[in-house]
Parts: sequence; structure tokens; C-alpha cells
Amino acid sequence: MQQRRVPTISDVARLAGVSTGTVSRVLNRRPGVRPETRERVLAVVERLGYVPMAAARELSGHTNKVGVLVSPRVWKYSPYFILLFEALSDSLWNENFKLEEIPLNAAGQPMIEAEGYIVLGAHDHDPRLEQMVRQHPSTVLVGVQPGMFWVAPDDPGGAYRATEHLIKLGHREIAHLSAAGQVGRERFEGYRQALEDYRVPYRSELVFDGAFSTLPAYRAVRRAWEQGVRFSGLFAASDEMALGAIAALEDLNLRIPQDVSVVGFDDLPDLGRPLTTVRQEIPEIARTVMQLLKEAISRAPPRGVRVPVQLVVRDTTARKR
Repeated sequence: MQQRRVPTISDVARLAGVSTGTVSRVLNRRPGVRPETRERVLAVVERLGYVPMAAARELSGHTNKVGVLVSPRVWKYSPYFILLFEALSDSLWNENFKLEEIPLNAAGQPMIEAEGYIVLGAHDHDPRLEQMVRQHPSTVLVGVQPGMFWVAPDDPGGAYRATEHLIKLGHREIAHLSAAGQVGRERFEGYRQALEDYRVPYRSELVFDGAFSTLPAYRAVRRAWEQGVRFSGLFAASDEMALGAIAALEDLNLRIPQDVSVVGFDDLPDLGRPLTTVRQEIPEIARTVMQLLKEAISRAPPRGVRVPVQLVVRDTTARKR
């Protein structure tokens, strides 16, 4: 007698006409799925009698749990980190791992044991990193840290291309919205290197702290302009800061891009306007984390990976008038 094949998540996705990521979101009860799509997926799950591998492992007492260690900062309210967390969850689910946020104790150690760990939102001199490398080598950092497994977008290269784009449009007074931390520092380095390579004078008064958030960016840009600081181009180290800058400039009766060209970084969806920006491939970052996590679990030598980025030209940049 032929044994019945066990249905897979791919079978559910194919019959429901959706991606495996959508099936994962439905089964994990996460937002972002239309009600009719959710009902269709659940109907296929019931018809096939599909049991997710992660659930099957839990029933048998075996689970490939991966803990995500979150910075105590308010990263989880950032659209970028929300998208990254969802992409990581989907990528891990498709490889039969279960992602779970794990709290830290007073010593900075995870309070729940897991097969592997992902560190998000690390900051300068973050004590978690050295401790995790020493006590939990199966750890992957989303960021840059020699001596451990890490994944990061090409932040310096993306910032360079954003600034270069403005320079090639004829802009010479180019402001930069930056922020503290490793990511902000690397994107600032790319901005400054482009200025140097194209012999555009660096002016410290054109660098503003936008704190990777819309409102601080708005305040910084408006304050600078009202104090007489002038520029025809602006590169913001995140899309959220770019939106704050645009709002400030428009409130000052300036036109985008006729008076000031603006470039962001991240390519977040649903921003409400066609922003010229540097695109991070968030799903590719998540897939790379998954690959390195498997290497870390198998005790391979640690390595880091830079994920390529792409300049996407839209409607917020134009040749200087």
C-alpha cells in the first residue's frame, strides 16, 4: 500500500495561489494579509490537513527555536525593523525554525535557551555582542562586528551612490541627515567619501542629526534653514528622515525637487510619495541571516556578508536649476 505524502507549506501556497511567506503570516496570525486571502489559506490548510513542521516538532518535544535579542531602544516601532522582523520570521519558518523574541537578564544573557540567536538593534559598545560570541557562538548579528557572524547592507556604498547622484545632477551644497551609531556612521562615511572623490568641499554645518526619525529630522532641517544654512541637495540616511526633511522644506515654501533634491535610504513601502532612495533588499538580508545561522549552528568559522544595495531614482531629485 502506497504511503500518503505529507503536505508541505509549498502545497498550501500553490493551492491557495499565494507565496509561502503569506502562508507563514496567516499561520503565525501576523497582520498584513487581506481577510479573504487569510480565509482561503486556512481553507486549504484544513482541506490538506497540513501541520506546520514547527508545530509538529513542538508536539514531539523537538523544536528548532531561534531567539531574537532586541535592543532595549525603541527599534520595534521603526517601519524598517518591522519589515526586517517579518522577513526573518518568514525565512526561518520556511527552513523549519521558529523565531521567538527572548528577554535578557540583568547580565545581558538570554533567559531562554535556543538553538541559535539573532541580535537586532545593536549599538556602539553593546555588551551583548562579546558575551554572545563567548557563550553562544551560534549567534548572527544584523550589523557589522568582526569575530562573529554578521550580515549588513552595503551602507557605505549606498550612501556614496546617493551622494554621487546628487553631485552628478549639479548639486554642490549637499546636506546630510545623519544619526548616532554604526549605521549612521557608515552612511556618513559614504557621503563624505563621495564629496572627497568629486572634489566637493565638506562643510560640517551641512550635517544634521535626525536620529533616524521623522520629527527630529523635520526640526533639524527647519532650524538650519531658518538660521540661514542653504543647500540644494540633501541625502538622508533613512527614508523616515527624508520624509521629515521634505515636510520641513515644504513648510518653508520650498519645492521638491525644483528647489531642493532629496534622497533617502531603505526604500520603505507605502511612503505616500515617490522618493528617490537607496533600496535595501530586506528579504535577501533575512535569507543571508538564515544561511549564516545554519553555519553558526554547525560551528563553521564566523564570517560577515555585505548585501548589495541599489539606487532607485524617482521624483524627489532633479538637476540643479
